Amino acid sequence: MKTIGVLTSGGDSPGMNSAIRSVVRTCAHYDKKCIGIVRGFSGLIENNTKILNTRSVRGIINRGGTFLYSARCEEFKTKAGRSQAHENLKKAEIDGLIVIGGDGSFTGAMLLEKEFGFPVVGIPGTIDNDLFGTTHTLGYDTALNTVMDAIDKIRDTAISHHRLFLVEVMGADAGYIALNSGLAIGAQEILIPEVNMSFDNLINSLKTSKKSGKTSSIIVVAEGDKTGKNVFDLASKIEDTLPRYETRVSVLGHIQRGGSPTCFDRVLGTQLGVRAVESLIENNHGLMIGINSGKITFTPLNKAIKGKTKINKELLRMSKIMNT
Repeated sequence: MKTIGVLTSGGDSPGMNSAIRSVVRTCAHYDKKCIGIVRGFSGLIENNTKILNTRSVRGIINRGGTFLYSARCEEFKTKAGRSQAHENLKKAEIDGLIVIGGDGSFTGAMLLEKEFGFPVVGIPGTIDNDLFGTTHTLGYDTALNTVMDAIDKIRDTAISHHRLFLVEVMGADAGYIALNSGLAIGAQEILIPEVNMSFDNLINSLKTSKKSGKTSSIIVVAEGDKTGKNVFDLASKIEDTLPRYETRVSVLGHIQRGGSPTCFDRVLGTQLGVRAVESLIENNHGLMIGINSGKITFTPLNKAIKGKTKINKELLRMSKIMNT
């Protein structure tokens, strides 16, 4: 293992730069050459690479996004595209590859190893926190803090105008961001894909809070929740059922992906980067580096992708207690 490649793929997340920096500097520590692939798997197919050294990654640990840029690559989903990528890896004399991304990126990495026997290690980089085998993915903690800060500001308006705000956060298939940020900001209700609250139960909750004298409320809605067709449809149905409520919708969108990473994500990126390089050197690959209870974990890529993550429903119960 003389030369290690690194790329970021799929949606960007805060902390990716910390992981890239860690990979580059760990390679330098072990006297290994490091090559960065620009724009993920697309860059690999286009042979868009550059040599990285310790000076290349100076001053990026505090930056959001990804220094190597990212892309979603349809061509890599084809055998021909992966074959071209493999040829370019061989031409660049790269011996092992570190992929920083989510389940889609890991699927591509897994196929690269399976079809061509090429050593690959994954670092979980996604704000959704939906990969099995790690309690935290890179960017999740930063996204939570971004969401919390945004909703705290929305609450000022909600209170000033006696309004009900529905705040949509990312999470098409997983409600981690909604659940934890909702509890942190004292949401009236938290709607997530894993638990079907039902529209009737939501209305009963709002009626109860109104009777208790509550004049404004925040409902945090994960984008994958099915209580309504979408968050705007849900707001319309609430206003039709409870005309007294002045309802507003705020979709936080891609603001959740951006911003300077928190201390937690910077440290996590550093830890995962070091162990990813060391795993390749130790000829231990085809896996994802994660963390659990402060300890580094190793999960086969197929299990990280297909394993079922479990939402902490106890937090939902506690949220209801807080809104008694």
